[in-house]
Amino acid sequence: MALAVGPPISQMRGVMEFALTLVSPNADALRAADTALAAAGLAVKSCVSLGPHALDLKIERAELTTLRADALAAVADLPVDVCAQPVQGRRKRLFLADMDSTIINVECLDELADFAGLKAEIAAITERAMRGELAFEGALRERVRMLKGLADSALQRCYDERVRLNPGAATLVRTMAAHGVRCVLVSGGFTFFTRRVADLAGFHANRANSFIISGGALTGEVGMPILGREAKLAALNEEALALGISPEQALTVGDGANDLDMIKACGLGVAYRAKPVVAAQAHARVDHADLTALLYFQGYRADEFVPA
Repeated sequence: MALAVGPPISQMRGVMEFALTLVSPNADALRAADTALAAAGLAVKSCVSLGPHALDLKIERAELTTLRADALAAVADLPVDVCAQPVQGRRKRLFLADMDSTIINVECLDELADFAGLKAEIAAITERAMRGELAFEGALRERVRMLKGLADSALQRCYDERVRLNPGAATLVRTMAAHGVRCVLVSGGFTFFTRRVADLAGFHANRANSFIISGGALTGEVGMPILGREAKLAALNEEALALGISPEQALTVGDGANDLDMIKACGLGVAYRAKPVVAAQAHARVDHADLTALLYFQGYRADEFVPA
């Protein structure tokens, strides 16, 4: 490996040791990223392989924000995901995850709308809400109101036919749970889906909204209170308090604007295939690898993974 060797730590003032993790489905891209970081002059102390898709570098640097920016700039043209963070406290004790388009492959409400012939209309509202262009609560009410009269049997059909775990999701959750981490699915979607997805992936608990159903059909109303952006942040704080830990000891992941508060408030907030407003403010983002990248970011080795 090509390593840029910096001056001894004793000669550097205010220097800390950070972990810089590189993850990619492409081994050649990982090697190229290591070379690019060396060319950028980062002071790499050591470099170890965490598995076939990840390298873990220890870097001495005075400040984390500039390290993140410099590392991202160095590998910008490569299909490599980057996470920079302090070495201490990397392995988290609490994991909160968004569901739609994060743990699973679809937006459930958009797919449900397809059974009512309204997918294009409702998906357009979803997209604007996830980009932060619309208030989440109002957008949710509007979309559900459009589904008034849809038979509740469409819920199970939607789950059976459309919902799939994203690659790496079950391995991520089961590995963290096996290491004593509390794993909670926190969704602005609906409990009909979160209960099933939580069981499938191995989450300990789930929080979401509820449809109101009467006479075998959706009434077009949402149960109150609505779980949105502020409620996801509250879930982080409540779950951390129950464990007797700080939010700094938590990992969160999501893709939409309603995930942003919990992503910013925890120790490691990750944007997964995220909207630009989220990717720009998260501590790290996953654009290329699967969800096991979140394990590598915490320093887990591939031989510690619990298979799906």
